[in-house]
Amino acid sequence: MNVKRLIKLLVVGLIVAGILASGAFWLFKRNHAPQALFRTVPVERGDLVATISATGTVEPEEVIDVGAQVAGRIVAFGKDRSSKTVDYGSFVERGTVLAQIDDSLYTAEVAQVRAQVEQAKAGAIRAEADLGQLEAKLFQAERDWKRAQKLGPSEALSESDYDAALSAYQVAKANLAVGKAALVQAKEAVSQIQATLRRAQQNLDYCTIKSPVRGVIIDRRVNIGQTVVASLNAPSLFLIAKDLKRMQVWVAVNEADTGSIRPDQAVTFTVDAHPGQVFQGEVGKIRLNASMTQNVVTYTVEVITDNSSGKLLPYLTANVKFILSRRNNVLRVPNATLRWSPQPEQIAPDSRGLQGTMPDAAARAPSPGHLSPEEYVRGVVWVSSEAFVRPVSVRIGLTDGTMTEIQSEELKEGTQVVIGEQRKETPGKESQGSSSPPSPFAPQLPGRGRPPSR
Repeated sequence: MNVKRLIKLLVVGLIVAGILASGAFWLFKRNHAPQALFRTVPVERGDLVATISATGTVEPEEVIDVGAQVAGRIVAFGKDRSSKTVDYGSFVERGTVLAQIDDSLYTAEVAQVRAQVEQAKAGAIRAEADLGQLEAKLFQAERDWKRAQKLGPSEALSESDYDAALSAYQVAKANLAVGKAALVQAKEAVSQIQATLRRAQQNLDYCTIKSPVRGVIIDRRVNIGQTVVASLNAPSLFLIAKDLKRMQVWVAVNEADTGSIRPDQAVTFTVDAHPGQVFQGEVGKIRLNASMTQNVVTYTVEVITDNSSGKLLPYLTANVKFILSRRNNVLRVPNATLRWSPQPEQIAPDSRGLQGTMPDAAARAPSPGHLSPEEYVRGVVWVSSEAFVRPVSVRIGLTDGTMTEIQSEELKEGTQVVIGEQRKETPGKESQGSSSPPSPFAPQLPGRGRPPSR
């Protein structure tokens, strides 16, 4: 009897132990199983600006390349407005001497041509004097011929003398014509030599390099002692910016974005030299000479900006944003809220039937900067409801690539919308680095557990 009772108690104990073990296992699994939590962000109110981003280079609005028209050695530099030697960054006026080329050869040439001019002038004077003599001889020959005509061939005037008077008159008249031609030739020779003198003098003047405009020297490309050779192309000596108070940014814009750019469009840009400062500008024009690099076609857009502060230096790299549209004081959410979609079991039971009727926000969300002010598309965001989420239909407006404008009667500023989900371990699970006591039945490794007995 005692044996049967003992067996019965043992069976009941095993059953109870099994039930307790199953319950403990269930509680352990429930307490240690990861729970799905939703990451949310509040709907906020603010401004949105749609832009096109590109990179450009700051350029002076007008640059003058000063060259040399004669060959020679640079022997000296001029002085700028501060009486300092012309160099990088020097401010110069129109007519300021920038450099001096060795002019010894050109000075000698001018002296030689001047002597030739004087010689030609003397030749012209002699030709004029000869012409006077020829005119006198013609006058005498003409008088002799008239007397011969009155007498005629007779006993008072032989026939040979008559012919001689006629011949002398004709020769004198021909010599006068030759004398006139010689005088004209002499005068033209003077004019020709004078033109040669002016050219030689101009070459001498070209030895003095002067600034053609008022501005600042951006680049000095020669040194004293350097020889410049002017052949078909004039060698460049200085690069002068006419006015650094007005600058341009030359921006390379992808062909797909050129349709959104127009003259007088507002532009903002930054430069690495002044981090945190935003400069303002406007589109001047789009150049038509496109360039292709690795099958990518780009157009150069000129952006005009004011540089009265002088902070913008030539050839700085600019990070440019063309402003396409702007929204002020609108509800906006991160773009990730429009791309996230839940699993079917995460949707609230009363909203699961609506899942198929909701628009695909990720597919229909507008791309940055390509939405006109009147265009909106339908989309959906998700809000958490206890352990589930439920959809809220919205109208999607402008986006800047990070935030998107939304319109909805159900959503207000501060409403939490789901941006994703995170898996968080419950507090009952042993966290990494915890100091829970080890099991007494676990094997003890050296240096752990109880200290060894001495």
